[in-house]
Amino acid sequence: MAASVVSKSASKTVSVRARPARAVRVAAVHRPEAASTADVSRRSLLSTAGAIAGAVLLAPNAALATYGDNANIFGKITNKSGFVPYAGDGFAVLLPAKWNPSKEKDFAGVVLRYEDNFDAVTNVVIMKNKTDKRAISDFGSQQDFLNAYSFLFGKQSFAGETQSEGGFAPNRVSAASLLDQSEKTDSKGKKYYTYELLTRTGDGNEGGRHQLVSATVGSDGNLYIAKIQVGDKRWFKGAKKEATGVFESFIVA
Repeated sequence: MAASVVSKSASKTVSVRARPARAVRVAAVHRPEAASTADVSRRSLLSTAGAIAGAVLLAPNAALATYGDNANIFGKITNKSGFVPYAGDGFAVLLPAKWNPSKEKDFAGVVLRYEDNFDAVTNVVIMKNKTDKRAISDFGSQQDFLNAYSFLFGKQSFAGETQSEGGFAPNRVSAASLLDQSEKTDSKGKKYYTYELLTRTGDGNEGGRHQLVSATVGSDGNLYIAKIQVGDKRWFKGAKKEATGVFESFIVA
């Protein structure tokens, strides 16, 4: 059954087809030899991601932030940012220090998944899939791209008749509202499509889910998508800072 993405600003509903995800196992290969071109590229990405996070999150105390600080001699918090860097194959991102890696594969092409160690609803998923597009704009408008990838926000499994209750249309028990969308360009001229959505289901769990999405096409010919999810209640209790920190720091080579 199609999911609906509703643009809050335009007040219109776009019906899109949900597609089932395929689980893919990604094996990481580590080589101890001297730094390769990929290593240099990762370091460059990591440096850029750190700079972004410094500007967004740590402007007043940037000089005090220490990423990956393992020495804690005096028992104090030495990583004042609360984030640690992650350099993947073709991308880099800053992750909340208290989040842990997860083995779940929500979608096809998942290369990274971390979740809050106290709340599995709060997580980040990064996907990498081959595409014949050379830039994110080749997918069409931002609305076109969102329609094509609406399956990222869940598929209604219920099939039957319902009354119009809880703000849902008749016969629907889920909805996705587009709160914001924008384009951004990094220092190398690469364009990203970014979105903020609120998804809700009939059970009312957590009051819905805030979804932050950033997508671009890398120089390696792959489509990269970062999706950060936070329960609506936790969003307003401090989780927003962690989610936006991940969202703003995501960068692709």
